[in-house]
Amino acid sequence: MVQSWTSPALPTLPGRGHALRLHDTATDRAFDPAADGAGRLYVCGITPYDSTHLGHAFTYVAFDTLLRVWRDAGVDTSYVQNITDVDDPLLERADATGVDWRDLAADQVALFASDMTALRVIPPNHYIGVVEAVDLVAAAVERLVAAGAAYRVDQDVYADLGADPRFGSVSHLDETTMTELFGERGGDPDRPGKRHPLDPLLWRGERPGEPHWDGHSLGQGRPGWHIECGAIASEYLGLPISVQGGGEDLIFPHHDMGTSHLRYLGDGRIEDGPADEPVRSFVHTGLVAYQGHKMSKSRGNLVFVSRLIADGVDPRAIRLALLSRHYRASWEFSHEHLDEGTARLRRWRDAVGDGSATPQQHATDHLDQVRAALADDLDTPTALRAMDAWVDQLSGAAAQDRALFADAADALFGVDLRG
Repeated sequence: MVQSWTSPALPTLPGRGHALRLHDTATDRAFDPAADGAGRLYVCGITPYDSTHLGHAFTYVAFDTLLRVWRDAGVDTSYVQNITDVDDPLLERADATGVDWRDLAADQVALFASDMTALRVIPPNHYIGVVEAVDLVAAAVERLVAAGAAYRVDQDVYADLGADPRFGSVSHLDETTMTELFGERGGDPDRPGKRHPLDPLLWRGERPGEPHWDGHSLGQGRPGWHIECGAIASEYLGLPISVQGGGEDLIFPHHDMGTSHLRYLGDGRIEDGPADEPVRSFVHTGLVAYQGHKMSKSRGNLVFVSRLIADGVDPRAIRLALLSRHYRASWEFSHEHLDEGTARLRRWRDAVGDGSATPQQHATDHLDQVRAALADDLDTPTALRAMDAWVDQLSGAAAQDRALFADAADALFGVDLRG
């Protein structure tokens, strides 16, 4: 079983945080998906064939902040993340580099965990690799076949998206755009024998030289991409999921298709109406660019977290640099952002000192301003400015006030000023 990383300790703050309202991609409105007091979060994980770059870190720090705000508000949280540890890009990279695909995956998963530890990201309650979930995925595909929502093309199994009248409810894209993006993002719209070009692969039958497993009635093979998240999420979180998250490039096809699969993995009904929807809210982070283009492995313009740390950048400064951008914004990284994060970290640490006393009630007005900003769709830039304004009041302040500031920085922003 894949091991996650050690969770950082979170200080308990006085009082309670505000209810978090999040922007839902599917409805383009903000609401509280954890209004019932339970926050079930699923975030799509990495395909482990390259180490963590700042685009990855931006996403995982954003959802880590979501968890911290939920916990501060008293929400009962459960967090699940997958690892796509067998897939075409991983196999292609392993073949190109002459490394066994299992070794490549294990090395990159370990590096990712090291980066998340350095950034003080709370680990998922369940961190599930596809390889360990093959039986689960195969059973999910069998359910879709039994429901008439999947069919065979030779030795492969495809989802019949035509069986789901609400397919496309996340992205709301037109079919032409969907088809174009599907081809660009790992799909096979031109595969002969499919009922519709957009139908996604659920189970890839055995091919010579490729890893494969017993799919029971499906035959030997391995999982397709989109079904893995649905199978893992429904098993380890239950439905409905409060928030399904990832980068905005996952809106289509991954989340549109995965949600369609989830409708059959719940109660199997897909009539119109919100009662059957398996996901309450879709939350997506913006993309991070560098040197004029989105960070991508194919372009080679990646800025790696591990490399920055090796070069002496404090991971707390990296985290502050990422939090200075709103999670829904796409932006271009420059090293000036790290300089700003470093300067902010130094200023905060200087203001806190040892911060060892117990905070008192009279210092919580500043905390409430920070909480209010975070509860407004995780507005971390405004929350950081509120923290900066609080720092201005700490010169000569009582030790209790400085301690509360340090606790807030740690609990809400993941920045340990005492370390």
